[in-house]
Amino acid sequence: MAALFISMSEANYIGRFAPSPSGPLHIGSLVAAVASYLDARSNNGRWLMRMEDLDPPRETRKAADQILTALEECNLHWDGEVLYQSQRYGAYQEAIDTLKKQELVFACDCTRQQIQEAGGVYSGTCRHRHLAAGETALRCKVATGLITFRDRIQGVQSQHLDKEVGDFVIKRKDGLYAYQLAVVVDDAFQDITHVVRGIDLMNSTPRQIYLQRLLGLNEPAYVHIPVIVNDQGQKLSKQHMASPIDTGSKEKISYLLFSSMDYLGLAPEPALIMESPGDILAWGIAHWSVDNLLNQSELHEKIQQ
Repeated sequence: MAALFISMSEANYIGRFAPSPSGPLHIGSLVAAVASYLDARSNNGRWLMRMEDLDPPRETRKAADQILTALEECNLHWDGEVLYQSQRYGAYQEAIDTLKKQELVFACDCTRQQIQEAGGVYSGTCRHRHLAAGETALRCKVATGLITFRDRIQGVQSQHLDKEVGDFVIKRKDGLYAYQLAVVVDDAFQDITHVVRGIDLMNSTPRQIYLQRLLGLNEPAYVHIPVIVNDQGQKLSKQHMASPIDTGSKEKISYLLFSSMDYLGLAPEPALIMESPGDILAWGIAHWSVDNLLNQSELHEKIQQ
């Protein structure tokens, strides 16, 4: 078992899976769910469920229920009640008010296109314009300096927020709270100690750590796993028309769980695919190790075979 930054003997491990309900569960999301589930259960920890339903225009009807049903059918049972971000707006606004007291929030009417044309890093255009609240986004001011964290797979990661990202949005022009803020507030609310998620989100981690420090919140341990990609090298996602998983029989569920563990590098014996979903998960818990996880190029090669 790979060494963690929190003792494995401690019973305070709390992990989570946090899908967005923009469509049914697909194999890429299932792999992420299995990874976070196995990491939590192999450490005698709790595994919580959060529905990141922050973006109604992108969410499909009944998708949240479909995702939860699919997870239960795969024997991925979570602890406690599901936390819905759509019911947490008050907490997000409270966090923004805290940042405002530190004079770290300002209104911005710059468009995404303008920022991309300027090189993709927000240059602080609106920092001193004192725009009135309204059809504007709210950005958090970033400080100069390096944000560094140690990923359990990827090693030490560093980012100069001011040079590589710039002041970032915490509330959108349409009035919706931004992911970067909500995930930080909710990880703290749920006492999350370990975050296991796709490597496509690793670039967001320094912003989240920055917010955690500004708000006086604990920093979880992070592990960013490789993500499944399609033939074009794009992350398998609902945006790229990923197909929903088929949980129509125990045999299909066993195949999905076996495939997820194979993708993750656990190298299950072929005979395991004939076992029940519960037995496959029990095997995964017993054999889970972050050291076995494939890197992104290895996973892509496996998918092409």
